[in-house]
Amino acid sequence: MTTHLETDEHRALRSAVAALGNRHGRDFDRERLWSEAAELGYLGVNLPETYGGGGGGIAELSIVLEELGSAGCPLLMMIVSPAICGTVVARFGTDAQKSEWLPGLANGTLTMAFGITEPDAGSNSHRITTTARKDGADWLLTGRKVFISGVDTADATLVVGRTADARTGRLKPCLFIVPRDADGFTRRRIDMELSAPEKQFELTLDDVRLPAEALVGDEDAGLLQLFAGLNPERIMTAAFAIGMGRYALARAVEYARDRTVWNSPIGAHQAIAHPLAQAHIDLELARLMMQKAACLYDAGDDVGAGEAANMAKYAAGEACVKAVDQAVHTLGGNGLTREFGLASLITAARVSRIAPVSREMILNYVSHQTLGLPKSY
Repeated sequence: MTTHLETDEHRALRSAVAALGNRHGRDFDRERLWSEAAELGYLGVNLPETYGGGGGGIAELSIVLEELGSAGCPLLMMIVSPAICGTVVARFGTDAQKSEWLPGLANGTLTMAFGITEPDAGSNSHRITTTARKDGADWLLTGRKVFISGVDTADATLVVGRTADARTGRLKPCLFIVPRDADGFTRRRIDMELSAPEKQFELTLDDVRLPAEALVGDEDAGLLQLFAGLNPERIMTAAFAIGMGRYALARAVEYARDRTVWNSPIGAHQAIAHPLAQAHIDLELARLMMQKAACLYDAGDDVGAGEAANMAKYAAGEACVKAVDQAVHTLGGNGLTREFGLASLITAARVSRIAPVSREMILNYVSHQTLGLPKSY
């Protein structure tokens, strides 16, 4: 028996991951949770069975991240390591790259960071200045990246650079696996006010010499390979935001049921109840678009998935911010205390509006690509 949206297997996965998340809770130990999730097969649920994965897709992986988030213990590196990097290597990597990386990404013993954002280009792949040039059989990679998550613990970083097209001379994006200990590859931690287990870094690549086999996929594939990773990134960011919003909403609902003023729970008052109901509706609508995006991507419809993934990320970011804000407001002063664990989400929720692409750029995408309106830039 299945629903139109999720199979029995999906619902069982939700239930199992929720149980895991609830055992760890808001004060979770990231390394212990990562290890346990890996042992249970959740981290690699989207990767090929041939390499130790679960043989599922982004639909299954997004369920894992959403449910961990709704329990208060999201794993940000799930967006980066198995979703972006694992997907790109599985789709475009050589047999040697797949054998070297996918089993470890699936069982959690290896992690890979993703480097695309630059100081002057943001995530605009057309303005990326990190360049790769041939030197005999090797590549030399030079450039800078910023706001790269988890580089300090990752075994390698999948770096987006640009190479010159032999026919036109124009620069096109290409992906390289850069080991963390590569000569000329340095990192500097960015001082963030956002409190999160995963730290942010600025990377410098100073003529980093890489062997030919560091290139992932076809040198001429360009944007196809890049967006094979960016669409899952947007879907997983939506899952991250929806999980966070659900966590905040659940805390607010629990409080509104129990907190009694003038002989009745505050949740009995429409001024409290209706905004929480609206937050729930917005989160559910965002989840529907996320499910659509994951379904399209797993079915191989990259174009359709691109549109839906952007919409899902936008909707989830907006819903998350509103849910967190309303949850804090429902608790009043208690919403700002460490005891209830909501205040830190105010900053964290806003990240889902900004990263990995701002809501304004998503609106540009929908304006141009979906509605056919002329570009403003």
